[in-house]
Order: sequence, then C-alpha cells, then structure tokens
Amino acid sequence: MSKRYACALYLSFLTLPALAQTTPEPEPAPTAQPADIAADAVPVTVVVEGRRPGPGVWKVSKGDHVMWVFGLYSPLPQKMEWDAARVERLVGKSQEVLMLPGARMEVGFFRGLTLLPTAIGIDKNPDGATLHDVLPADVYARWQVLKDKYIGENDGIERRRPIFVADTLLSAGIAKSGLTQNTGVAAQIEKAAKRDKVKLTSTTLDMEVDDPRALMKEFKKSQMEDVACFTKTLERLEGDIDAMRVRANAWANGNIAEISSLDYAERDKACNDAIFNSQFAKQSPALQHLPERMRANWMKVAEKALADNTSTFALLPMKSVIGPHSYLADLEAKGYTVESPK
Repeated sequence: MSKRYACALYLSFLTLPALAQTTPEPEPAPTAQPADIAADAVPVTVVVEGRRPGPGVWKVSKGDHVMWVFGLYSPLPQKMEWDAARVERLVGKSQEVLMLPGARMEVGFFRGLTLLPTAIGIDKNPDGATLHDVLPADVYARWQVLKDKYIGENDGIERRRPIFVADTLLSAGIAKSGLTQNTGVAAQIEKAAKRDKVKLTSTTLDMEVDDPRALMKEFKKSQMEDVACFTKTLERLEGDIDAMRVRANAWANGNIAEISSLDYAERDKACNDAIFNSQFAKQSPALQHLPERMRANWMKVAEKALADNTSTFALLPMKSVIGPHSYLADLEAKGYTVESPK
C-alpha cells in the first residue's frame, strides 16, 4: 500500500463529490411529481464512437518560451479511442509536464494507518439519521424514483449524507448513458512523458493540518446544509447528463467553437456551499479559501516553468482553460500571450 493510497482512504472527505463536478447550470425546470419523473422523455444525444482526435492545445507564450495547455474533460464516450499522436509529439519536445491541480494532505504512511479507523463511517449522517429523516417528504419521494431507475436495491445508501448520495446517483446515471468517468487521458499523457524522459511536475497544493484525527472526528459529527445540493441533483440529473454528452462529443471531435460556446459554470454551487459554508470547514484553516489557494499554487508553478523552459506542456480541466475566469485568463492578464487552437 502506497503512502498516497493510505492517505486517500482516510482523507476522502477532502475530495467530496461537489469539488469534482463540472456539469452546467441550466435554467431550473418546473418541479415534477414523482410519477412524472420516470415518464419524462429526455432528449438523448448519441455519443460518438471510434478513434477521435480530441481538442487541440492552447498556446501560452512570452518571448521564445511557450507552454502548451491541454484541456481535459470527464466523462467521455465509453466507446471512443483518443488519438494522442499530436499531444504526445508536443510532450516529447517539452522539458516539463505540469500535472492537474489539486490539494492533498501528507501525514506519513504509518500515521495514516493509525488514522484509518477514524475514517470508518465518514460518509454517514450524524446520529444514525437516514435520508428519510433528513430530506423533505417530496424530495425523498423523487429520490426513490430515481434510485430505482439508476441504482436499484441498495439499503446502505439510505444512511449516507445527501451530498455523497447525490454523487453516487450522478455517477450511476453517467454509467448508464454511454459515458465513462475513467477516461485514461491524463494517464496516457503521463506515460508518454515517462517514456520520453520528460520531467513530471505536480501542481497539487500541500495542505497542513495539525491534527487530522480531530479534523475527521469533527467532520463526522458536524451537520452539513447539503439538502439543497441533493435536491438540485435530483431536479437536473437527466438534463445534466445529456449536456455532458454534448460536451463529451465536442471534446472527442476537437470542435473548438462548440467547446468554447458551452457553459462551464458550476452546476453544483449548492454542493460547494454545503462544504465550505459548514461549521466544520469554517473551523479548519486548511479548508479556508481552498479553490483560490489551489489556483494561486498552479499559477506559481506555471510561471516558473514558463521562465525555466523553452517548452512546457500542462494539463488543466477544460473549465479552467476557457472563459473569462479561466486560469489562462489570469496568465493573459499578467502579460502572457494566449492563443486558442483553430
């Protein structure tokens, strides 16, 4: 068992589902009664298949130093094979590859093993409450319909926190929609870098926590205002999945115009608010302003790489590549030239 794997087991709450979701935020749909949900005919976008080029790369430059930025998206079509030839050539000609931004705690392997028991039940509602106990009656009725449709029999899920259940439901819907979250694209790029002996650099923010055990215990007993997150997931599930198909096709086909026109606003603001506005997060310095600190950390690493190398290759989520609030917009504001692929 690696140190990273051990840490991931007992600090899984730091990668709460809300932080990873990037589905669009459409206009709120009229509230449907439970009987209507299964009968609703949602327009279906057929996902592409076969070998696909994926998107081009964005070029960030200053003088004769350049950074090629590749935008990742998940989920992607299950039956798509990504043609990585163009990207692998750029990786091979670069001196450094910047991996995806993120955040982690490093507490040591053996200390991590001692903390594993504390993580048991970390996704459960405090005081043994069930979804029936914490959800309004109409929301619970909607949940039962969608659970039967996408998840099936699973009594254990009824004791989990709504925010975790929302993520499970979304993942189940994705899996039944011709899409996959395990795209393997980043791993393919990392493999190419290792093959060509190109330096791999983490852009992950290291978080310092004085007492991880106390942090986990506090999270387990704390209440979270995550019913709004759960409710919005139910309301928008099937529309969001179809929007994911549109995005996945645009990514697979390398359709830059369509990619740039898509709305990458966070669907899950309520889910993020449930985490960062909770008493638990407010009392933990490690979680204060975390998205902003992750962004600043990436910028620091990226600017150093641009200064040190004539050619750098960087991975970013697509939502961090396009739009006025993207990471690349920050670089452009600092005087770098940013060019979109044609």
